[in-house]
Amino acid sequence: MPTANVRIDIETHDVLKRLAEQDSEPMQSILAKAVERYRRARFLEGANEDFARLKTRPKEWQSYLAEREAWDGTLQDGLKK
Repeated sequence: MPTANVRIDIETHDVLKRLAEQDSEPMQSILAKAVERYRRARFLEGANEDFARLKTRPKEWQSYLAEREAWDGTLQDGLKK
């Protein structure tokens, strides 16, 4: 896999190095996992913000709830809510 250089401060490098040693993984793997977790957290934060904004608009919120209810009926898995 191609690589690129990224400058980080010494303290961050030391933490990254310790984590890599503790987990017996390359620093690149630890950094890749950290970036992926950060990406996912940002995605969920954005989704939460979007839902919060949607809830402030009663008509649109009710429309969303109705659509979600309609999709719930398509599961037909026999499980109760």
